[in-house]
Amino acid sequence: MSETIKPVRAPALKRMKQQGEKIAMLTAYDATMAGLLDRAGIDVLLVGDSLGMVVLGHDSTIPVTLDDMVHHTRAVSRGAQRALIVADMPFLSYQVSIAESVRNAGRLIQAGAAAVKLEGGQAVLDAVERLVEVGIPVMGHLGLRPQSVHQLGGYRRQARNEEEAGILIREAQALEQAGAFAIVLEMIPDEVARAVTESLAIPTIGIGAGPYCDGQVLVSYDIFGLYEGNVPSFVKRYTEAGRAISEATRSYIAEVRAGQYPQADKPKVVSLKNASKP
Repeated sequence: MSETIKPVRAPALKRMKQQGEKIAMLTAYDATMAGLLDRAGIDVLLVGDSLGMVVLGHDSTIPVTLDDMVHHTRAVSRGAQRALIVADMPFLSYQVSIAESVRNAGRLIQAGAAAVKLEGGQAVLDAVERLVEVGIPVMGHLGLRPQSVHQLGGYRRQARNEEEAGILIREAQALEQAGAFAIVLEMIPDEVARAVTESLAIPTIGIGAGPYCDGQVLVSYDIFGLYEGNVPSFVKRYTEAGRAISEATRSYIAEVRAGQYPQADKPKVVSLKNASKP
């Protein structure tokens, strides 16, 4: 008799923080990768708008559409059974109006996500509050906000002085009060991340924010060596799958050109010489 798989739910992350258990989170964009990560025991799968760069070939997350996110969320939801699936709300899917935010977040939930993630602090509090009111769990995102890269002046470390750190801490507390169940902290100083983490009852999940967060998230294509674009310096390569795929491809090409693959079948006992005759 097979063991029943108990899925991770949003409230479980807060319990993990309370118990001192670190949260492991990675991005996934398709059913195959989602299944591999899920079976390995990952806690959270983020269907990240980073797919714009690592899957769709854009130079930022900004061109990613809601339809793109819905498509990839459906795929991930088919591959994962246990992990909490969080879908990024892409650029302009939650900034125009509260009604649009609810409608667009609802599409991601219907596609298989168990929660959505929004970038920003004060500007998105009303949207967060309303989404939570209608039953959609929300993960916040502070620090470097890739959808605001033009406003921020590039992919640079944030909250680098006391004033900026104070603003970030207050925005994190406001997101918690609005109902967010967790907050991603991206590219901020370690000590600022520690101050935020200690000030909240909900968990923080860091990316380039040091070791003091309640969990960590990275882009799977980065840590597996699949993405050949610019990879942040804080990323650790756990394997070079991209190199292995290239080597396997070269071997396949060589065998095809040399006539080594596929090999002819061994002769059968029954001859086919007269098979076409009546």
